[in-house]
Amino acid sequence: MTIADHPIKPKIAFLGAGTMGAPMATRLAEAGFALRVWNRTREKAEAIERVIVADTPAEAAAKADVVITMLADADAVDAAMSGGDGALNAMGDDAIWIQMSTVGLDGVYRLATLAAESEVHFVDAPVLGTRKPAEDGALTILASGPSELLQRSQPVFDPLGRVFEGLGEVGQGSRLKLAVNAWVLALTDATAASLTLAGNLGLDPSLFLRVIDGTPTDAQYAQVKGEQMLRGEYRPSFAVRGAAKDAKLIEDACRSSNTDTALIGAIRRHLDAAIDQGHADDDMAAVFVAHQARQG
Repeated sequence: MTIADHPIKPKIAFLGAGTMGAPMATRLAEAGFALRVWNRTREKAEAIERVIVADTPAEAAAKADVVITMLADADAVDAAMSGGDGALNAMGDDAIWIQMSTVGLDGVYRLATLAAESEVHFVDAPVLGTRKPAEDGALTILASGPSELLQRSQPVFDPLGRVFEGLGEVGQGSRLKLAVNAWVLALTDATAASLTLAGNLGLDPSLFLRVIDGTPTDAQYAQVKGEQMLRGEYRPSFAVRGAAKDAKLIEDACRSSNTDTALIGAIRRHLDAAIDQGHADDDMAAVFVAHQARQG
């Protein structure tokens, strides 16, 4: 009997209670799943209602049917899964590890190898979306791996969002995530550049957003991030720190695939500059301050 056929919802260990992990765990708990949550900073896990907070990843994973990792990077995932208190030591023979963090190409294959060495089922399932879509269960899940595992994982995916189907083997989800994030980072950076240029030319920068509004050149994301930039309000939905980490993963993927790195390299420098100016934990729209400092 598979998880999908089972009349009782699977027990879930959720590792990570950050900007994305906390609302995702909340969605699963509200859907009636039994959750044990672990986070390096325990207070963040304790803020999630209807879950049991575990002291270690191994404690969270004990008797779990599914272990979900939603952590900052591949090193953080590796540390949570391996070692004496790692979740892999406590996972049952038929449990599934659903890896939903953005870890890049080297990262996903490194983690898949770790799972294989421990004889644990592995699904590569990074997500598209920020905090609000996570809260609303409106993420796009780029799940890749054996079809039987994806079918078994579907009840867990349902409260979180929709699965983008047809990606195939493990790693394809992470590849597509990098391509999409390259677009998201470029769009945000380009919006910051246009607003800065408009201001430096003596214009009201808001004219840029107004003139593209509703035209073929418009993008809802540009409007949302552009308004944040103009207000100077950077409540984190996708933090600069995480965006810079992803930019590095994209740059690495470009090099490994013989793809030009000039654009993503420039974006990464702007994000690093925003971090240097104290905006690491602000929303990535704060890349605007790096453009202003450079061009203003």
